Amino acid sequence: MPTIAEVPQSVGADSVFKAVVKIPYKNDLKEIGADGSEVPLQVGAVVMLPNGFKLAPQERWTEEIKEETEGVYFTNYSEEKDNIIIVGPLPGDTNKEIVFPVLSPDPSTNKEYHYGKYSLHIGGNRGRGQVYPTGEKSNNLVFTSSTSGTINSIDTIEDGSYKVNIENENGEITTEAVPVGPQLIVKAQDKINAGDPLTNDPNVGGFGQLDAEVVLQSPYRVIGLIAFFIGVGLTQILLVLKKKQVEKVQAAEGI
Repeated sequence: MPTIAEVPQSVGADSVFKAVVKIPYKNDLKEIGADGSEVPLQVGAVVMLPNGFKLAPQERWTEEIKEETEGVYFTNYSEEKDNIIIVGPLPGDTNKEIVFPVLSPDPSTNKEYHYGKYSLHIGGNRGRGQVYPTGEKSNNLVFTSSTSGTINSIDTIEDGSYKVNIENENGEITTEAVPVGPQLIVKAQDKINAGDPLTNDPNVGGFGQLDAEVVLQSPYRVIGLIAFFIGVGLTQILLVLKKKQVEKVQAAEGI
């Protein structure tokens, strides 16, 4: 199921609008938790806004936005990159739709920005990560052998993890640690090559990304469009009146 993004086609300057990221998945889908047990999926999202667009300050959130973002914590990628907003991890069963309150820039007060079309880059994630920020592997991925040889023995540890002992052709033993969670797909005396999987793939999550566009609308353009439509309407009215006047003249002359 792909990630879905919803943004308005156009927004006004210095206005708050919603960028909605939808992260659908089957309700009965479970993932492996850090302790090896099955747990509900977690979700997260990232929105890379154009320069000048940023997370709207809370004092400008509407009551609707406050309700839709209750329990959601927004983080900027960095102090220098306040246009990149990150959310998560969050419980997926209650956050399949994440609302980002966005504040648009005002070109009339900052000439660095302009009216026109802008691109947004959006990503949605479901499921735990496969690598921790420290670089250490989580238990949410396939564990492979680092060497070739024969599996000499498999030790089961009290916490449910495993030690897979692999003997190479020189009689040297390499021990591969497999944490609790992934299921072993090998057994003692199996011959394996370096890179062969020792476990199944427990990862049921995934990451989806897409682009969206929003137009920063000039108020003068809006006023111009309104004036244009009014002008068109008046012209049509005058044409109708003129036609009726001509018909009256023709009727009076017996034409």
